[in-house]
Amino acid sequence: MKPEQKLNEDRMVRILAKDIEGNQGIYSGLTKIKGISWGMANAICRKLKIDKKRKIGSLNPDEIKNITKFAENPSMPSYLKNRRKDFETGNDKHIVGGALELQKEFDIKRLKKIKNYRGMRHSSNLPLRGQRTKSNFRRNRARSVGIKKKGKKDEKKA
Repeated sequence: MKPEQKLNEDRMVRILAKDIEGNQGIYSGLTKIKGISWGMANAICRKLKIDKKRKIGSLNPDEIKNITKFAENPSMPSYLKNRRKDFETGNDKHIVGGALELQKEFDIKRLKKIKNYRGMRHSSNLPLRGQRTKSNFRRNRARSVGIKKKGKKDEKKA
């Protein structure tokens, strides 16, 4: 291994507003970005013909630019995209980074506004997908006050 290559692997790489350690493999490093799953990372590596086992610190700026461009607007089957049949446009999209968090927040606000079942469950901090609530999800309930046990001081007074 050349000394300059070792230096590159130690550096941090910034892709889509996320810092990734240079000593990670490209395949696993891309999954650190919000909106990029293992399947999407695999597709990026295959489409751009990048070796998955290569360290992410060894990428040059052109390769990073290509990865960014492809992740924002991927040309791949719709089943790999994370937003199929978008509510506003009806098209299949793939959203990454901070835009994904914003979109999720807007979706939840829309569900609350139209007061459908999922929106009501979101607003009352209850599970949405049919889980039982008798024993789980106790964190949402008000703190209950238990029965106080008699201490030694209480026994002497009585």
